[in-house]
Amino acid sequence: MEKIRVEKTSAPKPKFDVSKVGFGTVFSDHMFIMDYEKNKGWYDPRIVPFAPFSISPAATVLHYAPEIFEGMKAYRTPEGKVQLFRPIENVKRMNISAERMCLPQIEEEMMMEALMEIVKADQDWVPSEPDTSLYIRPFMFGTDEQLGIHTPHHCIFSIITCPVGSYFREGINPVRIAIEKDDVRAVKGGTGYAKCGGNYAASLRAGERAAAQGYSQVLWLDGVERKYIEEAGGMNVMFKIDGKVVTPALLGSVLAGITRKSLIEILKNWNIPVEERLISLDELLDAINTGRLEECWCCGTAAVISPIGELAYDNKKYIINDFKTGSLTRKLFDELTGIQWGKRPDPFGWTVPVV
Repeated sequence: MEKIRVEKTSAPKPKFDVSKVGFGTVFSDHMFIMDYEKNKGWYDPRIVPFAPFSISPAATVLHYAPEIFEGMKAYRTPEGKVQLFRPIENVKRMNISAERMCLPQIEEEMMMEALMEIVKADQDWVPSEPDTSLYIRPFMFGTDEQLGIHTPHHCIFSIITCPVGSYFREGINPVRIAIEKDDVRAVKGGTGYAKCGGNYAASLRAGERAAAQGYSQVLWLDGVERKYIEEAGGMNVMFKIDGKVVTPALLGSVLAGITRKSLIEILKNWNIPVEERLISLDELLDAINTGRLEECWCCGTAAVISPIGELAYDNKKYIINDFKTGSLTRKLFDELTGIQWGKRPDPFGWTVPVV
């Protein structure tokens, strides 16, 4: 890769109290940008002051939505150092998404260098308050100035960052989730396994309906039979039933969450049985009604782990674990965040130091 050109801002923004702003609303000083042309490949990698893009009204992303993104974080350790958590997993997943959306691949080494350099450039923006981090958003989109559906020949890859606190106002306290029975998120053969904006845009209507009823998220059923649990909002979901942890299998319509993968590896390291399989709504409701569902939680980069205290379906409400955070949920949260923030040993080799 070409050497990354760096243009530092001449007007640094003032820092602020992360706890007093919404998630993803205030951005750090710089951004990474790199351009792509089909006959030229990726070129001109650069770090520049955070600013708007200038694209044509005919840009293909505005009409046909060839775009993908990732979500990851940089963490401030107790010693004041900065580290990333399993960044290569995000890099690999972004290339999987790119292949599905007919966008160009980026060499893993190239993307890793871009991630490291943008975090170094804005390392002062990595907060040190409890439960805070620097959220990192790599994204790519097609910019061809041409109407008509086609594979993009011109693209932009960029990375922006923003200091954040908890994604949900509830934090590690239980959230209320509505099971969606009308809309569907994705089906096998579609884009469910890719991290692309269309998946999230299609979920907004159900999310708005749930929010109007006081729920934080929706729980999606499969798009064919409307029978099997898939994932929750923008997160994966796990259930502890009869002492085993059950999570929906990755069959092409569910995003392969990196937090999900990490929790499974932690659970197996603790010798707690984990099953990745189909789990039907009927099985879940039966486990609730018979007291076999001990606890359940959502998991993802933004929220880390969110315990589920209530599920709603077909005008019925089901309270989980007396609307309390389960012991395993709390243990997993403490272990994972302890590794991410450098407060606990990292036996898996997941963390990558930046500065």
